[in-house]
Amino acid sequence: TCWRDRWSHSDHTGKGSDPNVIIFNTFVLFFQDVYQSHGPKDKAHLDSNNNENSVPKDFDSNSILGARSQHQRGPVQNVQRKLDKTQTMLGNQVLRPAPVTPQSHNHTHKSRSQIPTPPGPAQGSNQDPPFYQTRRPASPALPPSPESKPEQLQCELSGKEAISALSRSQSRECRQQIVEVYCKHKDKVLMPEKVPRFCPIEGKANVQAQWDTAETSGPARPVRLAFVLVVHGRASRQLQRLFKAVYHTSHYYYIHVDQRSNYLHREVLSLAARFPNVRVTPWRMATIWGGASLLSMYLRSMKDLLLMSDWSWDFFINLSAADYPIRTSEQLVAFLSKHQNLNFIKSHGRDNARFIRKQGLDRLFYECDAHMWRLGDRRIPEGITVDGGSDWFLFNRAFVDYVVNSEDELVNGLKQFYGYTLLPAESFFHTVLENSVLCQTMVDNNLRLTNWNRRLGCKCQYKHIVDWCGCSPNDFQPSDLPRFQQTSRPTFFARKFEASVSQEIINQLDSFLFGPYPPDTPGLQAYWENVYEQETDGLSSLSDATLSHYHAFARMGVSRAAASLRARPEDNSCRFGALSHPLSVHLYFLSDRFQGYLLRLLATNRGSAQLEGLETWV
Repeated sequence: TCWRDRWSHSDHTGKGSDPNVIIFNTFVLFFQDVYQSHGPKDKAHLDSNNNENSVPKDFDSNSILGARSQHQRGPVQNVQRKLDKTQTMLGNQVLRPAPVTPQSHNHTHKSRSQIPTPPGPAQGSNQDPPFYQTRRPASPALPPSPESKPEQLQCELSGKEAISALSRSQSRECRQQIVEVYCKHKDKVLMPEKVPRFCPIEGKANVQAQWDTAETSGPARPVRLAFVLVVHGRASRQLQRLFKAVYHTSHYYYIHVDQRSNYLHREVLSLAARFPNVRVTPWRMATIWGGASLLSMYLRSMKDLLLMSDWSWDFFINLSAADYPIRTSEQLVAFLSKHQNLNFIKSHGRDNARFIRKQGLDRLFYECDAHMWRLGDRRIPEGITVDGGSDWFLFNRAFVDYVVNSEDELVNGLKQFYGYTLLPAESFFHTVLENSVLCQTMVDNNLRLTNWNRRLGCKCQYKHIVDWCGCSPNDFQPSDLPRFQQTSRPTFFARKFEASVSQEIINQLDSFLFGPYPPDTPGLQAYWENVYEQETDGLSSLSDATLSHYHAFARMGVSRAAASLRARPEDNSCRFGALSHPLSVHLYFLSDRFQGYLLRLLATNRGSAQLEGLETWV
């Protein structure tokens, strides 16, 4: 029989493989740089989640436009030239925004939907509940649309931030929206200037939730959890591993896949079809870092969960594919069952004024063209205490219902305000909870351990999508395992984990939580991650250079198959021609080291003249 260069998702460990693996040096250097740079050798080992938010500490220069106190650089003529150019692109009529009127803020409001209208046809999942077909949300409410009034508002664009945003935005629709938002803000009709506080106490509640790690007795009525998994990218294997670690038949799993991640969406739909308590959102959003769309997505997911009459859940928990449990589900359920009236969310600390400046809460932002544009300054609404911190949280059902369905001035006013805010999910829920009648249910702990090292994680890596600097947590490494084992405070999840950086730490956590794997487990040290799928991505997604490399890899694999028949030159059973475009491409890692590419393609067998599917590793 002929040798074929095939690989298997279940048992490819690299043992016995041809050692003469050929990889393009340029690609090796590239992926070594990409994947090894995520694993710093020196990290500050701090278990505290204080200051757990996504902007750097040096907030005074936290903007691509410079600090607020700096004088405008360059001649005024440059700014006017940008404005003239933008007006030429827009046309004169765009400077007359849609007619608006200020919102009233009484205790009685007309009911309005709090879920944006789906952008397109619903993309269903298994066992979608009836409300998806019978209840369709009306108009978007984050931010709410102001009503019209007869007269037109005139507007002169004078702010350098708005002019800069107009000159850099790509689409006419985005430029039109920027002008309208800027003009409405200038006329003080965009958001409320004052919001009431309903908390009956002064200051912040100091609620403690104790955890007895030695207690073994279970709760009388264990809580049921609604996990909302917010995922993007292509790491489907890591997501499936997280799902396996947190899955239980008593809980519910609602998965939102980013609108731009079609490959992952296909994999998630396949996963959800196997479980009756797993559903995929029939709508998808492009949730950019720091964007208002992330808050819209959370509010819409909460609304969906409340409408699912067949899902009786007690707590809302959000997770990403970069999260992983560090305690068992049984321990989490036992803890939350004792504290069913509490809400768990991590605050930044005590210096509110510094937090407001650092987060850009006193700046006006608007999201369009998958970018958060900074448009100028604004004031924080009077009457409330602004709070914020991590956007990973655990809320009980009562608070979720209040945030979604309340029509009081606090909730509606803050939805308007945070619709034009950078990183709104890192502050909206904190501020609503701290100022509402439920303020005494707030626990300053989100039950997470985050690997912050701002010296390594704050590199302003998001400036291409937001007019601000941002930070990201670092990836955990095998040396971090004692941090999970030794923590005594109530902590049940940690982030971030990336199997393409270190799968070993995830293996160690699995052994710590669920017992060790058998030593002969196939593929335990192997990891592969999709980078291209023809069915979901299409050839148009590849550059000419990338496609040329993939074709070269395919020819190399076919040449190796033919080389196995050198002793039998008349045998054509393993000789192929007329190669197709690659059907899929994966990155392959073994023991946390990049090994090459796994390609799947179609080729014509010269012996049988039949089209065959081939898989090759180069």
